[in-house]
Amino acid sequence: MRKIVLLAGGVLGLVSAASAVASDFSCRLRFEMKGWSAIYKTATGTGTVTCSDGSTMKVSLESKGFGLTAGKSSIDEGRGAITGARTIDDVPGSYVAADASAGAGKSVAAAVLTKGEVSLALSGKGRGWDAGVALSDFTIKR
Repeated sequence: MRKIVLLAGGVLGLVSAASAVASDFSCRLRFEMKGWSAIYKTATGTGTVTCSDGSTMKVSLESKGFGLTAGKSSIDEGRGAITGARTIDDVPGSYVAADASAGAGKSVAAAVLTKGEVSLALSGKGRGWDAGVALSDFTIKR
């Protein structure tokens, strides 16, 4: 009986250690995007995902949405923090966000998007002009 208790304790310890390692996993996204909007909103770009385990992935980005929007803009120094992923393979996919924006000239923007358990917090410096409210889909592809 004592061996079973020790074995169970050891297994629980391993599960606990694995959970701690998984929760320490995070990724960062560096990107550039350009786009326009006139009711329909679209933007495309490229970037690199780098994770805490040393893995990296070049990605293409696409954002599409509908709403009351108008403008033309670019993001030159985009950054993203990705949480909830277990491996870099969890990062690609479609994220959803609702956003409101207004800006002219140089601007700074931020958004939080979600794809199930994986969340993506974006920020960036850009230029252009835009105004409106939209429901957007942000897709990361390998």
